[in-house]
Amino acid sequence: MGILYDDVVIISQSDKEGDPCVITVNCPDKTGLGCDLCRIILFFGLSIVRGASVVLYYRAEMQAPKPSDVFLLKLSCYDRKGLLYDVTAVLCELELTIEKVKISTTPDGKVMDLFFVTDTRELLHTRKRKEDTYEHLKTILGNAMISCDVEMVGTEITACSQASSFLPSAIIDMFHLDMPVELPSGSLTSSNVSVTIDNSLSPGHTLVQIVCQDHKGLLYDIMRTLKDYNIQVDELVSYGRFSRRQRGNCEIDLFIMQADGKKIVDPSKQNGLSSRLWMELLQPFRVTVISRGPDTELLVANPVELSGKGRPLVFHDITLALKMLDICIFSAEIGRHMIGDREWEVYRVLLDEGDGLSVPRNKIEEGVWKLLMGWE
Repeated sequence: MGILYDDVVIISQSDKEGDPCVITVNCPDKTGLGCDLCRIILFFGLSIVRGASVVLYYRAEMQAPKPSDVFLLKLSCYDRKGLLYDVTAVLCELELTIEKVKISTTPDGKVMDLFFVTDTRELLHTRKRKEDTYEHLKTILGNAMISCDVEMVGTEITACSQASSFLPSAIIDMFHLDMPVELPSGSLTSSNVSVTIDNSLSPGHTLVQIVCQDHKGLLYDIMRTLKDYNIQVDELVSYGRFSRRQRGNCEIDLFIMQADGKKIVDPSKQNGLSSRLWMELLQPFRVTVISRGPDTELLVANPVELSGKGRPLVFHDITLALKMLDICIFSAEIGRHMIGDREWEVYRVLLDEGDGLSVPRNKIEEGVWKLLMGWE
């Protein structure tokens, strides 16, 4: 294909059915570019099975992206099983990103859904895009839909929609992980994840070698961790290789250097980077089911990037998992909370037990975890 010098995205379909297609992206480099590309791929429900990246040139002056406009989608309808997943699936199909949500069910069986969304196409302010959204929702909900309205909202409305600041102690306990065995040169290993940092195999770069089990969004988790660490310690990913082996195991080689063009030789930086990667790959999510008075609540949490962006499709996968388990949702909300020195996106879902919750709590946790990880 040759070397490309213009900004371009090329999608090459495979000749053989079932083989992966190839996405080639040529664009100026920037801090966290790999993370942003992996987030887009994850947003569209695609999986990366093989990858390589090379930085050919760097444009120093990059303008910060303009924050996306936030819209409030107010949806009123009659409740039924799988309702919230069906709505969420439509919004994902329309390429609308759910930033916040508040769901409540009234005693007479009606549901009021408040979705704060951004539009990846940046067209939701137009009449046609709003009508298209309405028609898609009407098609899936039918006569169950009572009303639907979309309006742009300001930051003050978004701030007023913040979820409860109270977090149960059970979810705080989920954030404590036992550290793995520490090896020389800032390397960490456990039964599931191995992170090795080596300065001897490349004359100009520090090599980060990762061996772990594949999961949905694996490369995104690695790249967002490096993006956040880049902001903290000024490191750059120069190039890398990704390959998937038998039994779902993955091997990733990343060649990185500091912003000054030198290797990472400081032991504290090596240990900090390897421990953060290990933690993020071992548990990219936290999932638990707790008692909330007489009711049962599902709690799911994932880290927020330092840029403020959350992980795509989490709410979609939570609602799909509960639909597959034949569990109804009574209420739901998404909020962000500072836990320790990090911001987390926390999903709180109050389960509708009806005549009693027939699915054991450990099965709910397992079902949600597997779907989030792409193992279901």
